[in-house]
Amino acid sequence: MARETSVVTPERFAEGFDYPTYIGQIKVNKARFEGFYDGSKLSPEDAAYFKELAQRPNGPAKMMVIGEDWCGDVIRGLPVLARIAEAAGIPISIFPRDSHHDIMNEFLKEGKYMSIPVAVFYTADHRYICHWIERPEIAEREQHEIEQAIRDENPGIDDQAFGRERRARTAAKADEWIAATVVELKELLTKSLA
Repeated sequence: MARETSVVTPERFAEGFDYPTYIGQIKVNKARFEGFYDGSKLSPEDAAYFKELAQRPNGPAKMMVIGEDWCGDVIRGLPVLARIAEAAGIPISIFPRDSHHDIMNEFLKEGKYMSIPVAVFYTADHRYICHWIERPEIAEREQHEIEQAIRDENPGIDDQAFGRERRARTAAKADEWIAATVVELKELLTKSLA
């Protein structure tokens, strides 16, 4: 959880990658990131909503993201986070998790899991507002259902085949999960700014 003595100072925040630079330096899945970015257009209403939130005196003025290019949740989630930052007119600063454990340790899921992506919102004077981790609630539930169905249908499936089948089935849910991410972030920010 974010602490008063966060390692993410304004100076450290400035050291992260902006979205184009992050995409330019990744090693894997570049085409998948680009596909999700191109497909993650916010509705005019959602874009206006994030812009209005950002214009509030203590609204979100910057977003930090922790992620890795090999993670399916990051591949699907980071492009929509970038679209939200663009719509709000705020900078995004991206840190690869595996080389920034000190930052990751402040935002562990359930206090113990290094789940990504993590999106953290700050005010203009770098006060923590809130953070969101990994995937929307519906994706969490449906992914478990998908995994259980694969195991039930193929009791002896090996890890490699399981991974391929899970990717195929979760890919069919991507658009719904991206839309749910937008809804959850709107709700989280609205509640945090109330």
